[in-house]
Amino acid sequence: MRWPFSFGRCSLGSVFMKTLTLTAASAALVLSSACAEAQSQQDRLDARYDRALAAGYKALFLCSAIAHAEAAGTTRTPESVHEWELTGIYPALDPIVRDLEYEIVRRPTGQIAHVQVDWAEDMPDRVAAYYGDDTGCSVLPIGAPENTSEPTEGQPLTQLRTRESAVNYPTADGAAADLAAIEADAFSGSTYGDGARTTAIYILKDGQRVSEGYAPGFSENTPQRTWSVAKSIAATFVGAAVQSGEYSVDDPIAINYWRRGGQTDTRNAITIDLALRMASGRYSDTPGNRTDPLYWGGTTVDERATNWPMIAKPGTQYRYANNDTLTAVKAIDGYLQYYPAPELFEKIGMTDTVAETDIRGNYVLSSQVWTTARDLATLGQLYLNDGVLPDGERLLPEGWGEYVSRMSGPQPETGNYGYGAGWWTFKHPDRDVHEGIPDDAFLARGNRGQYLVIVPSRNVVIVRRGEDMVGTRFDIAAFTRDVLSALEE
Repeated sequence: MRWPFSFGRCSLGSVFMKTLTLTAASAALVLSSACAEAQSQQDRLDARYDRALAAGYKALFLCSAIAHAEAAGTTRTPESVHEWELTGIYPALDPIVRDLEYEIVRRPTGQIAHVQVDWAEDMPDRVAAYYGDDTGCSVLPIGAPENTSEPTEGQPLTQLRTRESAVNYPTADGAAADLAAIEADAFSGSTYGDGARTTAIYILKDGQRVSEGYAPGFSENTPQRTWSVAKSIAATFVGAAVQSGEYSVDDPIAINYWRRGGQTDTRNAITIDLALRMASGRYSDTPGNRTDPLYWGGTTVDERATNWPMIAKPGTQYRYANNDTLTAVKAIDGYLQYYPAPELFEKIGMTDTVAETDIRGNYVLSSQVWTTARDLATLGQLYLNDGVLPDGERLLPEGWGEYVSRMSGPQPETGNYGYGAGWWTFKHPDRDVHEGIPDDAFLARGNRGQYLVIVPSRNVVIVRRGEDMVGTRFDIAAFTRDVLSALEE
C-alpha cells in the first residue's frame, strides 16, 4: 500500500507499521518526529562527510602543488597553497579546509612521501601519497592507514624519468610591449573580472612568444592543476590513439561489464565520440564538474564514473559530466598501457606536465593534471601545427583540431559557448555574443580560471592560468578579443 501524502522527504509509508492503529493526527506527529530525527542524523552525516572531503582536498593539493613544483625545479610553500589553491573553494568545504591540521611527511632523500590531514578523532588522517613524477599524488580512501607510503622503509622513491627543459619559444621583436597593458590588466583583478586572480599569462603568435607574465610566487616552472582543461588533454590522447590506427571515434566504449550485458545493456551504444561530446545519455546526480567521491574521497574511476545508467538515447541529450570524459579515456585504455601519459607528454614537449591517477592507476583525465603555462602553450601549438610534432611525426589525425572544435549533436542550453569533442568553441548554434573573435577559435576551460585558447586563422595561442575564487570569473572572451586586437596593430 502506498500512502498518498508525505511530509518533507519522509514518506508516511516509512512508519506505516508503527502508526497503523493511530489516528491520522497522531500518526502525523509520530512521522514529524521521525522525520526530524532522520534529517538531524543526515545533517550530522553530511557534516562529517564534508569534513572528510575537505581533508582529502587539502591533502591532495598540498601533496600535488609542492611535489610537482619541486620536480619541476622550483618550490611551493604550504602557505602559498593555502593562499591560492585552498581559498575560495566549494562553499561547503571552504570554511573547513584551511583550519585542518596537516603534516608533510618526506623520505630520507627529502622527497615528499605523503601528506596527511587530521579530520576526526576516531578516524585515521586523510592521506595523499606521492608515487613519483610520472603519476604524481593520489588521494587514498577515507580510513586508509597513515603509514601507507612507508617513507622510512625500503628503498626511497626516486624520480622515474629525467625531465628535459620545457620548450622555450623565441620572443617576437617588439610584440611584448604592445601587450604589456593588457597583461597588466589581466593581473589587476578588475578589468577582466572583479576579484579574478591571475597567476600566469602566456601568448604565442606565429610560434613566437609575444607575452609572458606571472603572479608573485609563480614562474614558468610552476605547475598548477588544470581542472577541466584536462578534458581537452584527454581528447588529445584519444586523437593519438585514433592516429595509431587501432581506434576510431565511432567505436563503442566497450567496457568489459557493459559488453557482458549484451544487447540488454544499452550503454553499449555509447561511442567514444558521444562520450567526448557529453552526449552519452547517462544520468549524473550533480552538474558534471563535481565528482567528489573520486576527486577527494579516494574512490576509483571504475567505481564512480562508469556505472551510471542511461536516461536518454545516446546522442540526444547534452549533459556536461566528468563521467563521460573518464569513460572515453577507459575506451583507449589499451593504447595508454603501451603509450602512457608521460611518454605522450614528452613527445609533445610538455615536460612539466603530469597526469595523476586514482589508487588503481586510472588516469583522472577529467581534472587531475598538473601543468605549466608554457606546457599548455605547447599543446596549443601542436593544434596549430595540425597535430604534427616539431620532428615531423604526426601525433594527431589530420584535421583533428577541426574535429574537436566542431559542434555536433546536442549543445549546452545555457551560456555563450558551444561544445565540440572535449573542447569548447566561442560559437553557439543559438547565439553569437563573441564579436571580434574568429569563428575557428576554440578553447579549453577549467575551474578557477584555467584557459587555453587556440585561434588557427590568426596562428595565435593564448594561455591564462588563475586561482579564481568561487563567485568570481575571468572574462576570457574579452581578454581574447583584446589580445587579438593588439596583435593586429
